[in-house]
Amino acid sequence: MSVTGEATASEPLEVWIDQDLCTGDGICVQYAPEVFELDIDGLAYVKGPDDELRQEPGQSAPVPLTLLQDVVDSAKECPGDCIHVRRTTDQVEVYGPDAD
Repeated sequence: MSVTGEATASEPLEVWIDQDLCTGDGICVQYAPEVFELDIDGLAYVKGPDDELRQEPGQSAPVPLTLLQDVVDSAKECPGDCIHVRRTTDQVEVYGPDAD
């Protein structure tokens, strides 16, 4: 298992959005509409496996392995730098503004 900055395909990951930094551009929704959605307030939120928006601050959703690259691209391209992807095992951010 990697220590920081990268995740292996076998590690469970989760994603969350800092709405205070979200610019509402919707780039994340374009990359991964199965994971992200713009709400009526114009901000992006993550969706859980039940398709319900996770609207509480810091609330996360699992990253399906089949969508990992799309979620990583969303984090890299996000103009607000508000998408955080972390390992569920130790909560270390592996992609996003706080990744090493």
